[in-house]
Amino acid sequence: MNNLKKIMLIGFITGITFSCTSDFEEINTNPNRTTVGEIQASGMFEPLLYNGANAWMYYSWYWNNELIQFTAFTGGTTRQEHRYFISDGNWQSVWNLYTRYANNALHMYDLSQEQNQASLEAIALTLKVLYMSNLTDMFGDVPYSEAFSARKPNGTTKPKFDSQKEVYEQMFNDLLTANAIYATKPVFAKPSLDGMYNGNMEQWQKFNNSLYLRLLNRVSGRSEMKTGAKMNEILNNPDKFPIFTSNADNATVIFSGNDPYRSQFANSNEGDFTSSGRKLTEQLIKMTVVTDGNGNQTYEDPRLPIYGKKNPNVNVNPDNIWKGTIAGVSEQDQSTADRGSSWLNAAVFVRPDAPGTYMDYAEVQFILAEAALKGRIPGGEAAAKTYYESAVTASVERWAEMGAYSEVPVTVTTEDITKLLSSELASWDAATNKEELIGNQKYLALFFVGMEAYHEYRRTGYPNLTIGNGAVFNDYILPTRFAYPTTTMATNNENAQQALQRMGGDNNMKTPVWWSKQAIEEGK
Repeated sequence: MNNLKKIMLIGFITGITFSCTSDFEEINTNPNRTTVGEIQASGMFEPLLYNGANAWMYYSWYWNNELIQFTAFTGGTTRQEHRYFISDGNWQSVWNLYTRYANNALHMYDLSQEQNQASLEAIALTLKVLYMSNLTDMFGDVPYSEAFSARKPNGTTKPKFDSQKEVYEQMFNDLLTANAIYATKPVFAKPSLDGMYNGNMEQWQKFNNSLYLRLLNRVSGRSEMKTGAKMNEILNNPDKFPIFTSNADNATVIFSGNDPYRSQFANSNEGDFTSSGRKLTEQLIKMTVVTDGNGNQTYEDPRLPIYGKKNPNVNVNPDNIWKGTIAGVSEQDQSTADRGSSWLNAAVFVRPDAPGTYMDYAEVQFILAEAALKGRIPGGEAAAKTYYESAVTASVERWAEMGAYSEVPVTVTTEDITKLLSSELASWDAATNKEELIGNQKYLALFFVGMEAYHEYRRTGYPNLTIGNGAVFNDYILPTRFAYPTTTMATNNENAQQALQRMGGDNNMKTPVWWSKQAIEEGK
């Protein structure tokens, strides 16, 4: 492949959404559109993998970090996501991105079946679920069973919205189907196309089943989903359901740095990436820095100088300390709150070859720690502690590899990890609320992993976030979901209205999604 962008254009030309736009009829009747059979399934793989990874990084930076208080854009009022100023155009773009990628994954699945490419058939199901899980987690009830059927006989341009419970059940089935295909050990014909696993089907299978664990954990608050039994089935059958066992299994896409295999922020600079806008927040700083009774910073999480860097301007940061701005701060207080605030570490992230991660081993260990603590899997608190410390260790070790790219290279030793695990920031034995400790450390480990920290906050309520006095645009409520876009409401109104009625709220950012802590507590 000489030009990934050209392949992306060809492979994605059939991309459509769930009745998001007004061009469904044209798409379904246009005789010039590309049809199944005219594209090689392998031609769709690279755009799905590489561009998807870039979308994950971009959404981390643009949406997740602002909503969940890793960063706050305080460089003016052009961007106010941390104040929850989010418009219909934003809802539309997020809806379109996830549906476009999911639709093309399904298209690759169809092509794979036509062309007897079992490896890509399994991968297509894994990626479809990856993208669709984020769509439903952002919006709630969405089309799944009838989604993307317009190009097929008896398909529809107005698919029904399945309940989120039904969506999750269908995603579980798709992952189980994919796992069965991986188990046949299909051959990936062109390993060089795969910048994540080099065509290794065993690792793809581990990703598939680790993603299954993520989604089981997401709905674990709903007893009817029987997630404990399903988790135990996975853990008791490692040959049938292999999962991540080390950082070597991480679902991380490696970019060469050469066009077109370049990271999302390859052409950015420190100014547009962080210093002129996005600053680290006091929320992140207080969770990664220990301060004594006199206000002196006495210890820091070894990941912090990899995630960010202290403001180098001695005029605003004369003591050379970690300082965070206030997420959701009012416009009138913004300048004061922002003074001396730390930045994202552009040297680490703004590189043509900076990798993008869909999921990692640390997340799997955090899932198992929570499951053991809550009795969903055996072992109780002793097992939970082991899983938890393995999770923190894996997270620090993954980020330690990135420390070499910092302006001042960051080296993390085994002793540094031991010190973190015994510090007041991360000590299991010292924590009075183990569930909160797991949630807080998982939050830190999910830095720049798509929208996962935002999803997990709504599920668990951790960490304990403080809503700023300027977060006026959603009545001081951190968005519980994104609203269905106007075009969706206009073109598929009956089905969308039924979904809203089922979710028990209006089409706004205050209605909780079905698996969330809020919905469960409110009995929705």
